[in-house]
Amino acid sequence: MTQLLQQLGGAQTAGFLLVLARVGPLFAVAPLFSSKQVPTRVRTVVACAIAIGLTPLALHGQHVPNDALAIAALVLKELLVGLAFALSIAILFAAIESAGALLDVLVGFSFGAVVDPLTGNQSAILTQLYGLVSLAVFLVIGGDGWLIRGLARTYDLVPLTSAPKIASLAQGVASAFSTIFTSALEVAAPVLLAVVVTDVAFGVVSRVVPQLNVFGVGFPVKVLVGMLAVAAALPFTASWVSDQIGSSVAQALQTIKAA
Repeated sequence: MTQLLQQLGGAQTAGFLLVLARVGPLFAVAPLFSSKQVPTRVRTVVACAIAIGLTPLALHGQHVPNDALAIAALVLKELLVGLAFALSIAILFAAIESAGALLDVLVGFSFGAVVDPLTGNQSAILTQLYGLVSLAVFLVIGGDGWLIRGLARTYDLVPLTSAPKIASLAQGVASAFSTIFTSALEVAAPVLLAVVVTDVAFGVVSRVVPQLNVFGVGFPVKVLVGMLAVAAALPFTASWVSDQIGSSVAQALQTIKAA
């Protein structure tokens, strides 16, 4: 009986470590979970709590080896699966922030860049605005719950003792990265069009009235046009973000398959 309890305790501990390895990347790259506003100790406690909750699900019907080398190989595999899943949503938020950075350059806010409180990086006003709006939408629609349920779903696709299809993972991650620029243009398109039309209009004015200081007049007007366009486009941006979060989680699950 004592020997059985020791074996069960060892299997539970090894299973917990493997689950924690898959959960960990969520707190390294995924939005909200990896926010620097949340202390590292708090993120560690939450990661361990999620891993404890998912361990019985992950161990169901699985036999975890006792060999240290085999467990180390499984830990590396779990880190790879968790990272591939977490990147699916992190890439979406990177595209949104890229759209904000593009608009900052076009409108002129990049001259006054400040520190982003979410990431700790240097970013301008619209980059922070789009990041905060996307994070707010993520919370409102329960995106954190979607990610945790999606992570639990990965154990049906790639159990603890199974290996994923590396080609499928690599293709999925590469496909997600290739959509960053396209997604950024989709988010920034309304404001981008308004700013470009404003620049063209002032270009025409500078040819008709060359003595007019176009830069002195055009800069504040372009800022005003940009802010009005951003205010008008934000509701549509929020709807776009809501749709894309669900699509990103679904796409991540499609790329994670057992070999």
